[in-house]
Amino acid sequence: MMETSLQYLLFPCLLLCCKTNEVLPAALTVSPSRSQFFKGDSVSLSCEEDNSSAGWTVRRNITGETRTECGDEWGEAAGSTCTMNYLLSWDSGVYWCEWREGAASSSIQLTVTGGSVILQSPVLPVMEGDDVTLSCQTKTAPSNLPAAFYKDGSLIRTEPAGHMTLHHVTSSDEGLYRCSISAHGESPSSSISVSAEAPPLLHDNQGDHQRNTSASHFNPETQTVRLNLSCY
Repeated sequence: MMETSLQYLLFPCLLLCCKTNEVLPAALTVSPSRSQFFKGDSVSLSCEEDNSSAGWTVRRNITGETRTECGDEWGEAAGSTCTMNYLLSWDSGVYWCEWREGAASSSIQLTVTGGSVILQSPVLPVMEGDDVTLSCQTKTAPSNLPAAFYKDGSLIRTEPAGHMTLHHVTSSDEGLYRCSISAHGESPSSSISVSAEAPPLLHDNQGDHQRNTSASHFNPETQTVRLNLSCY
């Protein structure tokens, strides 16, 4: 009986999905996974979607440019991946994935500095309750130098090894963070956002988060079905 009921549930859903040809949102993946970079660094930006990344391109807004596409005088495009081999300060801006028919992913802010200190922080929103580690790094010196960490302009504390962990983050931890290392300077500021729910299609190149790619989830006690369906 349960199998029959499930078939009746699946059939109209399959018809609806195929008929509408809905485009699922893509996730913009950054490698290396951080929001601040030194001048001269390289970065790879990729649009990833559950079924296929075809049709997605990387776009950006920077000072003096709006909605420009990777490969159009900046970056090297290969399918849905954009590689920037030598970052400059004017590459700082907002980046996102855009579908050829208008859909768009969430955007991220990338900052390129000509200075000697950066703050390594999550490029995507973090889950409420997670621990978040911030690292203060210089371009040439070891990465374990003592560093002072600030939130919204106020000193939080100084860490002897240049790493600070925020435990069990909540919305009160949201804000602009920066760090400084004596005799080296200070980093730009980066925003940290906290989400009560996991962002859709969340993916981290370092393997910290993985998307759920299973086709269906069935709980026999509640008889609730959640589906990720694709039409080809």
